[in-house]
Amino acid sequence: MTPRHRRLLDHIRQHGDTSVEDLARVLGVTTQTIRRDIRELEDARLLARYHGGVSIPSTVENIDYDQRRVMDSDAKRRIGQLAAAQVENGRSLIINIGTTTEEVSKALLHHRGIRVVTNNLNVASILSGCDDAEVIVAGGLVRKRDRGIVGEATIDFMRQFKVDIGIIGVSGIEADGTLLDYDYREVRVTQAIMEQSRQVWLVADHTKFGRHALVRLGSIAQVDKFFTDLPVPAEAAEAFEKAGVEVIVAGAEQEK
Repeated sequence: MTPRHRRLLDHIRQHGDTSVEDLARVLGVTTQTIRRDIRELEDARLLARYHGGVSIPSTVENIDYDQRRVMDSDAKRRIGQLAAAQVENGRSLIINIGTTTEEVSKALLHHRGIRVVTNNLNVASILSGCDDAEVIVAGGLVRKRDRGIVGEATIDFMRQFKVDIGIIGVSGIEADGTLLDYDYREVRVTQAIMEQSRQVWLVADHTKFGRHALVRLGSIAQVDKFFTDLPVPAEAAEAFEKAGVEVIVAGAEQEK
């Protein structure tokens, strides 16, 4: 996405359904330029267009995995590097499904003596290249679209462990600190991961704020550390402060 695409999406997330004319005025471009941007973002399933304006897409279906993997990839890489830097050698972890958690696993490749439980075949594949890591893969139903593993068998599997750190991603964060996702089966696995972790670390870029999804996963109050790429938006700051979660922002200097 271009910087203007990001500004456009951020404005709609903050203000809701918006007309083409308002977007053109806010971004300082012509309506023709905005309509072209909207077509591109609609093709990427990041926007839903209606007569005269645009809105955030359906709350029941996530963006395709291949698209999510390249969206804000630099921010996700910085978040992954910052989170991994705080994982000490010799720790046990559970890492769940998500493109940002996959960036954490890439940044863990040089850690020593770690043991990682995961329901994400992409994470397992990445960490299989780490000579000094033991990787344990959950059983269950493999989703073809993103190679995530979900289902009752996965929940039972996770409940066999008690790890130092659970590293999770989410699809959306409400202003009141509610954590959201799209797949009920995936949510239940993530809830089990949180229960079996002594500390819960959430990794999510700023676009997750104001992004609506169907299923409630939990609350930011259940999280110990939150790794992101920009400061928490003003409308959510009170909920984060009340929860006492430690917010750690990965700035541009984190990029390698």
